Amino acid sequence: MDQALFDYGRKILAAQPFSVLLGTELVTFEPGRAELALDLKPEHLQQHGFAHGGIVSYLADNALTYAGGSVLGDSVTLEFKINYLRPAKGSRLVARARVTGAGKTQAVCQCDVMAIDEAGVEKLCAAAQGTIWKAG
Repeated sequence: MDQALFDYGRKILAAQPFSVLLGTELVTFEPGRAELALDLKPEHLQQHGFAHGGIVSYLADNALTYAGGSVLGDSVTLEFKINYLRPAKGSRLVARARVTGAGKTQAVCQCDVMAIDEAGVEKLCAAAQGTIWKAG
């Protein structure tokens, strides 16, 4: 792991007030790959007791942008799509994103969002794909 890149990623996450508010953690940040995690709190849930779709979508979006940014530099999401596959039930969400193709100014990335229960069992709850654009 490139510690300088990882430290840079943590600095960026700390500068995102919404990510700080939610308690998002950067787990992995390396060229072509990023992993973000979030311990679920009651405030993150909807009326049926699983993670609100907005939380799942946020985590996928941010992980996609991190993956793209790992090869492009400072980046933003140009567009993304998410498929919710099952309710995000558990104690933790993890979004694992990877670059599937990149040029000088854009990267196409994919992301799996996993819900992890108290026993550590992971279940795929959403899949996303996005185009990430180099800022500036």
